[in-house]
Order: sequence, then structure tokens, then C-alpha cells
Amino acid sequence: MPPIRDKFTIHSKAVVCQDVELKGDITIGSGTIVHPKATIFAIAGPIVIGMGCIIEEGAIIVNRRKEVMRIGDDNLFEIGCRVECPSVGNFNTISTRARVHHTVRISSFCVIGAGCLLVPTEDEVLEDYTVIYGPAAEKRVWSGRGKVQEADLRRKHAEYLKEMLPKFNRLRRGEGT
Repeated sequence: MPPIRDKFTIHSKAVVCQDVELKGDITIGSGTIVHPKATIFAIAGPIVIGMGCIIEEGAIIVNRRKEVMRIGDDNLFEIGCRVECPSVGNFNTISTRARVHHTVRISSFCVIGAGCLLVPTEDEVLEDYTVIYGPAAEKRVWSGRGKVQEADLRRKHAEYLKEMLPKFNRLRRGEGT
């Protein structure tokens, strides 16, 4: 299999720091923010990241499958998390140092707790509002209370980052950079 050529499509309203490791066919949507030291590897198939996502330092996103890895809008990937799942819906939080295996598909409004390791033995879909927490990666369903406040907070966080990151980091621009 020939290696996938690097091809980056970065929306003009995205903020992607120069010090980000990108490999493969990657599309980054409007308003998405990628901190320095983040890693996005499209090894076997492309990765398409939606609008308004925040990908923090040390976060690793990897696609080992041939199919397109689709990441929806307004997701938060916190420091040091590793995500290899083929699809992520909207408004999810992958907390600090959490790891999500390629056998998991995440719907919307899910939270993977800090340090959780989510590695099911067979393919699994996390339904909307699923919360994974604790050292044993236990599961519960969230009522959705507070999601509007969470969305507002995330929007303010993104506005702050759009203003501050360019002051201290060089940015990548547009297609094929």
C-alpha cells in the first residue's frame, strides 16, 4: 500500500499552530483550534474535523482505518488524550489523558473522563449523553442538564484561545501548508 500523501485543508477561520504534527489527508473546519504539540495522523484513511473543535496540547488523533474518520462540531480534546475512534459526533469532551480505542464510535454530548481507558473487545457505539468515568471506565447516562451553559463556556474558551494563541505561536495557513 503506498503511503498517503500529506494534504492539509485548513479553513481560513481555523487557528492551527505551526508546532502541530500533521500527517496524511487532514481537513480542519472553521473555528477549530489546534494547540501546539498536538498530533493528528491520518495513517490509513483521511481525517475530517468539523467546526469549533478545540484540540489541546499533547492530544493525539489517529486514523488507522481506511474509512474516513469524521469528527463533528464543537468537540473538546483535552491535554494528552488519545483518540483512534472512526467517528465522533458533536459536543463531546475527551478529558485529560483519556484513551479511546478504534473499536468505539462516539455519538454526541458524551464525556470520557480524565485518564479513562476505553477499549471494548468488539465494536461499540456510545449513545448520546454517555459518560465514562473512574479507573474502571464505568458508564452512566447524563440527563443533559447544563449543556447550554457548557456550550456557552466552550464558546468563550474558543474566543479567548483565538485571541491568545496567535500572540505566542506561529500559525499554519490554508491548504497544503
